[in-house]
Parts: sequence; C-alpha cells; structure tokens
Amino acid sequence: MSLKHALSKSFQYLRMAFVAFMVFQFGIGGFLVAPLQADEKGKQESVPVTPIKHVIVLIGENRTFDHIFATYVSPSGEHVSNLLSKGIIKADGSAGPNFKQAQQFQAVPPFQSQYFISLNDSQKTPYKTLPIGATLNDSPLVPLVAGVPVADLGFIEPSLETADLGLLLTGTVGPPATGATQTTFLTTTFSLPLSDLDTRVLNFNTLPNGPFPLTGRPIAGGGNTLPYDSYTGDTTHRLYEMWQQSDCNIRNATFENPSGCLSDLYPFVMSNYTDFPDPAAPAATPIDDDGGSNSMSFYNVQHGDAPLLKSLADQYSMSDNYHQAVMGGTGANHVMMGTGDAIFWSDGMGNRAIPPTGVIANPNPQPGTDDHYIVDQGFNGDFTECSNSSAPGVDAVRDYLATLPYRPNPNCEPLNYYMINNLNPGFLPNGVVDTNGIASGASIPPTNVRTIGEALNDKGISWAYYGGAYDAAVNLANGSKNPLDAIGVAYCNICNFESYANAIMGVPAQRAAHIKDAIDFFAAVDNSTLPAVSFVKPDGLLDGHPATSKIDLLEGMLRKIMDHLTANPTLFAETALFITMDEGGGLYDSGYIQPLDFFGDGPRTLLIAVSPFTKGGHISHQYADHVSILKFIERNWDLKPLTNRSRDNFPNPISFEFNPYVPLNSPAISDLFDLFNFGHDGDGGHDGDQDGGHYR
Repeated sequence: MSLKHALSKSFQYLRMAFVAFMVFQFGIGGFLVAPLQADEKGKQESVPVTPIKHVIVLIGENRTFDHIFATYVSPSGEHVSNLLSKGIIKADGSAGPNFKQAQQFQAVPPFQSQYFISLNDSQKTPYKTLPIGATLNDSPLVPLVAGVPVADLGFIEPSLETADLGLLLTGTVGPPATGATQTTFLTTTFSLPLSDLDTRVLNFNTLPNGPFPLTGRPIAGGGNTLPYDSYTGDTTHRLYEMWQQSDCNIRNATFENPSGCLSDLYPFVMSNYTDFPDPAAPAATPIDDDGGSNSMSFYNVQHGDAPLLKSLADQYSMSDNYHQAVMGGTGANHVMMGTGDAIFWSDGMGNRAIPPTGVIANPNPQPGTDDHYIVDQGFNGDFTECSNSSAPGVDAVRDYLATLPYRPNPNCEPLNYYMINNLNPGFLPNGVVDTNGIASGASIPPTNVRTIGEALNDKGISWAYYGGAYDAAVNLANGSKNPLDAIGVAYCNICNFESYANAIMGVPAQRAAHIKDAIDFFAAVDNSTLPAVSFVKPDGLLDGHPATSKIDLLEGMLRKIMDHLTANPTLFAETALFITMDEGGGLYDSGYIQPLDFFGDGPRTLLIAVSPFTKGGHISHQYADHVSILKFIERNWDLKPLTNRSRDNFPNPISFEFNPYVPLNSPAISDLFDLFNFGHDGDGGHDGDQDGGHYR
C-alpha cells in the first residue's frame, strides 16, 4: 500500500474516531481574550538559584506507582514502598505472605441509597476471586497507522527513533474470542461474552483476590500470550468513583495510615455488572463492565517489563511517595499541574456562572444499584458545587475531611461549580473558542485562573508547552483535509492546561510563543534553544495510556528525549527532566493518601528525576504531588505561589524518620529538592534533610 493511500485510509478512520471520541469539537466563534501582555523579549530573565537552568516535565498517562514498580528494588539499597517490600507479592509476581493486605471488597445488599466514600465491615465482603476484567480488542487509535509501511511511519510519528517505529504496529489483541464465561456476584451468576474479556491473562476468570501480574499463558517454544508489548485493558477513573475506591474513613486510621484510606473497593466501583438495575431484570443482562479486575494488574520490572523506566530509576532519583493531585482523570490533573488549583464554570471572562444541568454531577446511586450513578457518564457529571453540602455527593467528602485531625480546607468557593472530570477546554487548538462545545456542555468556557505560564512571563522566564501532534490538530481545526494531518486527533487538548485559560491560549502572540508541537522540542534541544521550563505531552499513540497506547511506546518517546539530551552534554549538564504520569487511571496502589482538599490527593503515580544532580537509585519518601513540580519551578526561579488559594502555598513535609511517608504538618507537599544534591562536595549524594538539597 502506498503511503498516500495508507494515510488517506487512516484519515477516513480518523474522522470516525474524531466524532466517536470527541477529542475536540469544531465551533464557530470569536476570541475571548485577555489584554496582550508586554513583549517578553526585552525582559531580563530571572537567574535560577540552583545549577538547574532547564526543567522538562514529560507527562505520560494513567499508571500508578505499584502498577509499574510493584517489584522494583533500588540498586542503592534504599527502601522502596511497593507491593514487594510490603510482602503483598513475591519477586516473581506471585502472592506473598501479606497478600491479604491488598484484598478487595464488594458491597452487599441492601445497597446504599446515597453516595458514600466508605463502607463498614457489615456493608462489604471480600471477593472470592476478582471480578473478570474487560479489554478493548484493539486500540481505537490503531487505524492511524494501520497498513502504513514501517519505513513511512516516521512521517506520522516523528517523536520516535527509527528503531522504535515498529512498536506502533505490534501488541494488538487480534480477533476477539467467541463464546461466554460466567462470573458470580454473591449468589447470582452472570454470563459475559468472551469478546469483552482479556482471555490472554493467565487465569483471567479465576484471579485470586489481590494484585496480579500482567502475564499470560506459556506458549510452546517460548514466550506467553500476554507479552510486555501488548495493549491491555483500561478502567474508569473519575473523582467521585475514586473517592469510593479509596474507602476513606477516620475509623480506619492508624499511625502509618492516619487518613484511614483502605483502597479496597477498586474492582467493585469499576465493575458495574455487580449492580442490579432492576431486581426483576434477567440475571444474564448485567450493566456493562468498566474495568473489573484490570485495576489490580501490575508489571514486573524484575522480569524485564518497563526496562527504560527501570534503567532511569536505577541511574537517577525516584519518588515512591508522589501522587496524582486530583481524584479522577486526565483533564483535572493537568489543570492542577498548571495552576495548583481546580477551575470552575464561568462566563468565559472569569465570572462564576451556572453550567447546564446535564453536566452537574449526581453520584447518588440509581435505584437498585450501589455505584451506578444518576448523572456521571460521557460529558455528564463533570461539575460539582462542592461548597454546597446539600448538593449530591458533596457532604460525604466534606464530612470525612472534617474528621481529619488537621482539618483540610475543602477549598471550594461559594457558588462555584468546579470541573472534576475530563472536559474539553474552551479553546480549540487553533485558538478559536469552542462555542458549540460550550453551549452543549461538552467544553468549559475559558477561565481566568492564573497559570504557571503567566507567572513565568511576569519574571521573564522562557517556557513552552510541547504537545504531540499539535500542529496537525491546529490544521484540522482550521478545516484541513490533508491526510498527513490525520494524526491531529491524537493531540490531547484536555492535557494542555493553557487551553483552558484566556491569558495564553486566547492571545495569538502568546499562543504562538508558548504552545508548540513536540517536534519543536527536539529541535530546541538540538539547537540549544530550549526554554527554561518545558512541559512535554506525548500524543495519544505514545502517552502510555492503557488500551490506546502502551508503556513501551511512551518509553520509545522517552528514549528519543534521552538520546537528544545526552547528545547535547552542555545542555544536559544544567537540566532536570521529571518523568511522571497524569494520574493512576483507576489502577490500584498501596501507598498512603493524604487528603489535601475536596479534590484530592489521589493514589501514587510515577516520578523519576533525571539530572546530573541526582544519584543513582536514590528514593525520595517525602510526600509530593503534581503541584510539587510547580513548587520546584517556583523555588528554583524565586517565584511566589500562583494565587492565595493554590496548593503551592502548602509547606514542605516534616515527618518522623521512621515514618517518612506521612507529613506531621499536613497538609504539606514537597518541592522535590530532596531528589537532588546541589552541594559542592562532588559526590552527587543527598543530604537527606527535610528541606532537600543545599540551596535555601
């Protein structure tokens, strides 16, 4: 097949995917703009207080710390809090002596009539075996590259080295299985079609109640049915669901877990076939499954999984106490990373307004169910008036926060309807306001909440947001029919926190200066024109998201980043690369959760710090989340917190040496300086103090 023919075919598929997945919506409208900011070229750029002159933040998708590093052992001998060190699993991935600590529960009838975030012992019972998980038969983005010769894939995906382009064509599930299997909830047995199930997983329908390795049945001649290079199943992850998954109650509090979050309802909340929409409904017609056992899966780095991520953790520094900042999904977590705050529905100019009724969340269960919400699906249920205790679901979270000894402020302004899940930003990639999307409730009007971009502008500090396939997305928004622009639907509009804000995306000069394509990032590294602060977001093919991408594709882009950085040793010598995930994707994690406000924190996710100023195998235990990256940037360039309510106002954690994971001064989050050594002793070691580093 010729490249032109293949791309044309891909473009046709992509148009369908574009509608189905609503990556963004075309609209007709003018600009909602803030006044043009002063020209930055004449400003004197602030001097960093450390030798780090360049910060790069690479943001992957939807993996928890335990999901990737469940079996990791640091070569330095430093402790790593994971499933292996806790005895939940053994090094080979099998059940360990403390396997029961991670067992999962399901609710028992009579079901709750109101939204809850915890269940007592009489309201739940452990699974005998995990509910059966689901998987997509193929990534919905596979048509982007289907039928394209490997030699031509570089035209579609320039963020991979040539040697890794073949990964785009491997790892799919293939034809779905036929037939049916059965799963039992309490005493009722349901039939589920095999086409919905990932039958590659070893013992997929009789998984023990706890974490299980993503491995398959042995294949004659070597290998197994589920190699590392495989697309695997996804699971739902939204704010109200994740609060339920976490099962938080002060009655469960211990010295090591003072928040009392048990994280023991993961498969239940995500497995709606355990609900009964109507007691008289046929037993063989369950509600669709939203993940089931997928949430308990993990990779094994001791068996060769995630080899590049493991190698970088071995060579540099890593946190085993870094968290997604918001309970829930991609959009809200990227916004928190860029603003230190949540955003709310406004009139497009920053004034609070009431969103359409259909997008206001109501997590109270539908009659006859326990976790199938009244309003919480598609583009519905994405906003909550969390200052109003009478609003559905709100009082359960606020009442719990009030029981914590440090009394975290919910941080919900009166009458504000905050975005709590994934919703398209008010700006399309070309800077046009998405008036159609806003009118339908599928997009949020532009906000005036202050972003890190504005703070950097004010101090004359260079920065850019580099999004994979951004240029193609702009072309599509402008009406392009060029097949080469088909990749534009893989651009993640909800990941660009500046796309939600007037001050950057609504000002053509600012947008041109700061919003770039990922290909521009590699050019900036090569040409030594890299800005002081860079946010790098892979497109949907490479971001590592379950079902739509693979970790080895994310590692492929990371490998190219490392190749280019190390090929410019002068630049690399003054650079810190933070590698993280936006959130855990509804996957299980065994770490401590510190509630900071109504929105989170959530479970742990990945953070590796790559820099000449980090030491191989160093593990930071200080409590951190996405706003810690803002704190690092602000401390390094002597910036103030973004606003008087943003999380970058929180202090650095202070903790006991024998329990470093729990801050004594909650709410507190690290500024990540303890991942580095900026001293002059030349040994590259870490001083280990609470403040981290040697620079104050």
